[in-house]
Amino acid sequence: MDIVIWVLAGAVLGWVGYSYLAFNEARGRTVSIAIGAMGGLLGGKIVAPMFTAAPLPGDFSLSALLVASAVAAAALAVGNLVHARWGV
Repeated sequence: MDIVIWVLAGAVLGWVGYSYLAFNEARGRTVSIAIGAMGGLLGGKIVAPMFTAAPLPGDFSLSALLVASAVAAAALAVGNLVHARWGV
């Protein structure tokens, strides 16, 4: 359940980044949503356990959601910088 929430949070951040902040505007909304979703998954599954206390199995962790959201936002920012610099 947490994985779905992390991916959805990242996808929502990708959509917000595309719609309101004009991140990755040249590449499109789908790419922004995909980058945000992958950033949320990476943040929740790999980065959050390194920096937060691991919850009991099945428990919701707000700190893991915040870390997943931060990593998704960072992934969107890096994607925007890479596209602006090299056009990839």
